[in-house]
Amino acid sequence: MSDKINQVIDLISNMTVLELNELRKAIEEKFDVKAAAPVAFAGPMPAAGGAAAAAAEEPSTVSIFIKDPGAKKIEVIKVVRELTGLGLKEAKDLVESGGKTAVKENVEKAEGDKIKAALEAAGAVVEVK
Repeated sequence: MSDKINQVIDLISNMTVLELNELRKAIEEKFDVKAAAPVAFAGPMPAAGGAAAAAAEEPSTVSIFIKDPGAKKIEVIKVVRELTGLGLKEAKDLVESGGKTAVKENVEKAEGDKIKAALEAAGAVVEVK
């Protein structure tokens, strides 16, 4: 590095935060520029409030709850037993819990969709959280 650059670096390293802020303002005015922190960016900008913003907030894992077993409670219990490996009593208690206990927790979204479809096909009202 040149001697001038080393002198400037030495001078800046001995300045207080207030002095550095004044220096920044003076440089902005002198050279008609605006100092801004760099922003990391990869990919297209999402539209404000658009589908891309909603997709970014969507969780990668979900939990499946049965809100209501519907008219075919026995069919729903059978599906729960297949999905979870629970015994008859435990599966019945889970189905009758009214959405207080998850059928499956923290599963991938794709698997959660399959579980939801199977339970809804048996007649249950399902909630995905």
